[in-house]
Amino acid sequence: MEQTVYHIPALLEQSIDGLVLKPGGTYVDATFGGGGHSRAVMERLNEGGRLVGMDQDLDAWKNRLDDARFTFVHGNFAYMKNFLRYHDIMKVDGILADLGVSFHHFDEVERGFTFRADAPLDMRMNRSAGFTARELVNTYSEERLADVLYLYGELRQSRRLASAIVKARPLSTTVDLVNAVRPLINPSKEKKELSMVFQALRIEVNDELGALRRLLNQSLELLNVGGRLVIITYHSLEDRMVKNFMRTGNVEGRQDKDFFGRVNAPMRMVTGKAIVPSQEEVERNPRSRSAKLRIAEVVPGATSQSEQK
Repeated sequence: MEQTVYHIPALLEQSIDGLVLKPGGTYVDATFGGGGHSRAVMERLNEGGRLVGMDQDLDAWKNRLDDARFTFVHGNFAYMKNFLRYHDIMKVDGILADLGVSFHHFDEVERGFTFRADAPLDMRMNRSAGFTARELVNTYSEERLADVLYLYGELRQSRRLASAIVKARPLSTTVDLVNAVRPLINPSKEKKELSMVFQALRIEVNDELGALRRLLNQSLELLNVGGRLVIITYHSLEDRMVKNFMRTGNVEGRQDKDFFGRVNAPMRMVTGKAIVPSQEEVERNPRSRSAKLRIAEVVPGATSQSEQK
């Protein structure tokens, strides 16, 4: 029987090299998924090491690692601090998050993440959550829908697309959505623009940027001094938030300066420019094409600027 691949981890060696500095440390894989990154982390840990794998999609539970040093947590990383405290973990030495959507979510077509198959408009990462893409496209005002498409899909024709969706209501399936927007899509860029439409709705349904903001803010409270924050992003909205946070301690990029004009930053960027996949990796795993890896470590006396407000 042929087994489908849950997820191929992007930038695997580079991210683990940047994460695991202490073999006996405690680490968190905030996006466990198929467990690829977690397995690589476990190979670097000694008997005193510990790893927590988190995922809001309960499907990931079947990929859990059979190792006493590993703990699986079913939950959204936005609430990482609470979940870790439940397991008596107050501080960690590294946090890893691979923000990409897995093969699994696209391959399970009934979950509605892809425009390539007819499926219910769902798009929930956590299937126990109530809000779906169907509810979004059928209840949002035209103006609010246009904002979602513009902000999260970066679609210039967002207002026209929103108007087309509203006029086509009610929509129940991915095909309904594709049929509603296709007349406004550039045929030569159909795959890219449809992907952007689906990306925008998925981000809104799962509050992905809100969850990322909460993860970043919690990281400074959870990480030990010298602890590493390792994030892999796949689109400019995520990457901008991560880059700003690692440089300034807030996702907006506001700089807090001392009396002498020196920037007070709670983290030190380990990577200057973002690390991107090699051509060889892209050929092996095309979905890694847009991946960007950024790594930072906590400096003494670190507090996020959001905590100071």
